[in-house]
Amino acid sequence: MTTATALRTDSDPLERLNPAQRAAVVHGGGGVAGPLLVIAGAGTGKTHTLVHRLAHLVRSGADPRRILLMTFSRRAAAEMVRRAERLAVETMGPTAEVLARGLTWAGTFHAMGARLLREYAPAIGLDPGFTIHDREDSADLMALARHRLGVAGGPRRFPAKSTCLAIYSRAVNARAPLDEVLRDAFPWCAEWHGELKSLFATYVEAKQASAVLDYDDLLLYWHGLMQEAGLAAEIGGRFDHVLVDEYQDTNRLQSGILLALRPNGDGLTVVGDDAQSIYAFRAAEVRNILDFPDAFSPRATVVTLEQNYRSTPEILAAANAVIGEATEGFRKELRSDRPAGPRPRLATVWDEACQVDLICRDVLAAREEGLALREQAVLFRTAHHSGPLEVELVRRNIPFVKFGGLKFLDAAHVKDVLATLRLVQNPRDRVSGFRVLQLIPGIGAATATTVLDTLADAADPDEALSAVRVPARANAQWQEFVALFRQVRPGKLGWPGELEAVRQWYEPHLERRHDDAAPRRADLLQLEAIAAGFGDRTRFLTEITLDPPSATSDESGPPHRDEDYLILSTIHSAKGQEWRRVHVLNGVDGCIPSDLATGTSAEINEERRLFYVAMTRARDELTVIVPQRFYVHGQSKRGDRHVYASRTRFIPDRLLGHFEVARIPVATATAAPALATGATVDLASRMRAMWG
Repeated sequence: MTTATALRTDSDPLERLNPAQRAAVVHGGGGVAGPLLVIAGAGTGKTHTLVHRLAHLVRSGADPRRILLMTFSRRAAAEMVRRAERLAVETMGPTAEVLARGLTWAGTFHAMGARLLREYAPAIGLDPGFTIHDREDSADLMALARHRLGVAGGPRRFPAKSTCLAIYSRAVNARAPLDEVLRDAFPWCAEWHGELKSLFATYVEAKQASAVLDYDDLLLYWHGLMQEAGLAAEIGGRFDHVLVDEYQDTNRLQSGILLALRPNGDGLTVVGDDAQSIYAFRAAEVRNILDFPDAFSPRATVVTLEQNYRSTPEILAAANAVIGEATEGFRKELRSDRPAGPRPRLATVWDEACQVDLICRDVLAAREEGLALREQAVLFRTAHHSGPLEVELVRRNIPFVKFGGLKFLDAAHVKDVLATLRLVQNPRDRVSGFRVLQLIPGIGAATATTVLDTLADAADPDEALSAVRVPARANAQWQEFVALFRQVRPGKLGWPGELEAVRQWYEPHLERRHDDAAPRRADLLQLEAIAAGFGDRTRFLTEITLDPPSATSDESGPPHRDEDYLILSTIHSAKGQEWRRVHVLNGVDGCIPSDLATGTSAEINEERRLFYVAMTRARDELTVIVPQRFYVHGQSKRGDRHVYASRTRFIPDRLLGHFEVARIPVATATAAPALATGATVDLASRMRAMWG
């Protein structure tokens, strides 16, 4: 191979790097060196550094066919290779393009595992023609295994196929015993320990009988392959350099694979940030990156990137202070050469309604000053936290797109409850009726059609509904629905008591239809809180949405009416992104950190890292909002039962100097205009005449 020395031009990409980045890029001088850990703080050019290292290895004479690059998305790997090729061409001329095309071992852990397993299948008893199941196929095969064992036919509800697959996947990737996984992540399924163990054994047998691997098998089999000393040495010997991105997000299986590929660490480069390890729920193990220096002691080199190119010094000072309170982790102090900006604002507001009002006013004011909506983001710990905001954005005609869950009003369970209210309000609403009636086990499309036909012709819907005959197996739950209909329709319960009654009726169906019932129930309680702001059922249904819930969506997309839109995102989904102005919702204990994630010090540490990630998404301005009061759900509009919230523990008094502390006064409400009254006009006949 022609060396880089003879091909080097006057251009030197190393001049574009800061000293820490340059140290990481040239580690080992381009040859096979000892293990390198690059701690890349938020906004410090992690990808830029990894791309330059990849290009530097090629420029220095490394055989690109013997370089293994692993990332967490195929797109990220392809983009890194393209950028490395361009860098190499800049300094080595056209010959570099030919060399760089040899960078074929680049992709996700799963893709690289599949490629090696194809090659080594005969050596480990695999059919080389194995097929790979995606998550949906795997869930279907799990369902067949459930049916074969008969575990789902008892009087108590057995976990659904998707939940069973999630438990299996967590146990495999975390390399943890089933009882531990159930205890820590799926406690509501713990009673099924024995049945689940038998189910997973049957599932594995079914995969093997069909020559099928699922997504998790690609890692599990690769890990097993690397436990055979001879095969591990052969595979490891195929690569001189192994580079891994986002190392803080690796699980125990992936860490075991890397240790087997590079037992002494030679040629191994891993890049990541322990302060951004926030995916424990996906079995990511932060100890992989924390223990890296000890695993390869004393030969490991640690380079820390602290020069931030994203945020203002004031935002970084606050973020550094927050993460500095952590009980473990690599110490780093992010710094910026950007001009000074305002300190992050810690805004205390009266309640959630004031929080929503503050965000809307801030967003619109910034837009008037020339800051596009897409340059602004609102971040939150859990998807349902944005519910009241989404409703208000719709009312104020502010377009938005949401990442990390459905738009609040598009979620299936929210649509189910709204459809029930609509049917009670208007028994001739067939769209809502079909949705609601088929929630009841034993009622299908034919029976639903009969019921709706009866309601359409009935002078008294209550009596007509009571007289309907349904299949025997649906009768008990049908009577519960009829009772709800007769109770809610007259409006005797008051508003939002009617919605509370519907929610209570719906909850058993929620449990039956969705394994993640707990967060969905929180959505419905949030809907009740929103409903308390409306005078009655009719006003609520009119203003809450314009279209009937005829279908559900798996993801929220950009709005259709405007090319600009505000970004709403869970903090998890915001990782890797940045915006000029960021608002963080609900900066209170119970939300950040989540009250479901404070059981252990490890959970609290991850919640602190999550808050740090949220703060470091902001480039110019950051606002953390602290609502003081959260209203108790299920009370009348005039009710005032509430609980007080305390500021997140991640901003103790000693850190307040890093924030602009503000108390936002309650906005003055504008009275709604009175509804016009007057003579009735037969517009319906005019509408029909248009098409006569």
